[in-house]
Amino acid sequence: PSTITEILKRNGRISEEESEKHMGWRRFEAERPNDLWQMDFKGDFPIREGRCHPLTVLDDHSRYALCIGACGNERKETVEGHLRGVFRKYGLPRAILTDNGSPWGCDAEHRHTSLTVWLMCLGIDALHRRVYHPQTLGKDERFHRTMKAEVVHECRDREMSECQRLFDRWRVLYNTERPHEALGMRVPAECYSVSGREYPERVREWEYSPSDAVRKVQQGGIISYRNKEWRVGKAFKGQSVGIRPSEEDGKLNVFFRNFKIARIDLL
Repeated sequence: PSTITEILKRNGRISEEESEKHMGWRRFEAERPNDLWQMDFKGDFPIREGRCHPLTVLDDHSRYALCIGACGNERKETVEGHLRGVFRKYGLPRAILTDNGSPWGCDAEHRHTSLTVWLMCLGIDALHRRVYHPQTLGKDERFHRTMKAEVVHECRDREMSECQRLFDRWRVLYNTERPHEALGMRVPAECYSVSGREYPERVREWEYSPSDAVRKVQQGGIISYRNKEWRVGKAFKGQSVGIRPSEEDGKLNVFFRNFKIARIDLL
């Protein structure tokens, strides 16, 4: 079977994307703190001046709650503001896993938004959960259930600032006093450590390899290569991308900085 599989792969008869869709559920945990964070909005609820949209960020390895932000909306600017505070305090993760909806993504075809492009500029791999597989964000979903049962009911019909104070108080309790069976009955704070990757206040310019064919993404997320137009994603408009050969004949990979974002099939 392994030989046959390799032959099919070499001839482009096996799609990695399709294979991923049919893989069974597997229990997963990042090997080290800050290898992967999970981020999502918990369902909004009414407060005195509108609705509160709690933004949660959880370290996959330790279950440490890095952020519970009381937000008035789910816009990119709001998320970015909270993430800047988290990055300054805890450093940068290697990757962040999110849902496929706004502001993290648009749909299966247009996975990236200006928010995920910003994360990639910081060197963070912006991952999205598999479509129709909510268990991919299972740790954050489980965290939301606990949060709803223990603190959200206290926040209803309060001011936004009061919600934030309640969230902050409960986050300390969750991180330092609640033992987790999955952590060998340790608390998240015992298993978490701050990232060694510091947050840069200014994003450095990126230089592609001399062997890359560099193109600037135009209106509509289009690049031009070999007299043809190729779509790489509207979120990358105005950014430079690098085109380089893949391991398969006639197929090229398109990179934004050091992240593969699209593929070109010349055949």
